[in-house]
Amino acid sequence: MQNDKIFAQGFSFKKNPNSPEFVVGKQSIKVDEAVAFLQANQKNGWVNLDVKQAKNGNFYMELDTWEPKGGNGQSAPASNNPFVATTPGGDLPF
Repeated sequence: MQNDKIFAQGFSFKKNPNSPEFVVGKQSIKVDEAVAFLQANQKNGWVNLDVKQAKNGNFYMELDTWEPKGGNGQSAPASNNPFVATTPGGDLPF
């Protein structure tokens, strides 16, 4: 069963083919829409968004609704931020 897509309101991502190779793209944020979307969709203070490419080549941002399944005896990481790695004790690895 696939969940319905939840498009990130107030966020726009574009690539410019004339940009240098090291420039991935441009993120534009419409503050009023984005703040409302973030407040409505936050969990533990975080909102995870996926940047995806439509069949027509345009980019869009979608809410990442994935959550780990419980029951394997392991607890979820201390942070829901996928960009922060922690050790088993919850400390930063450096």
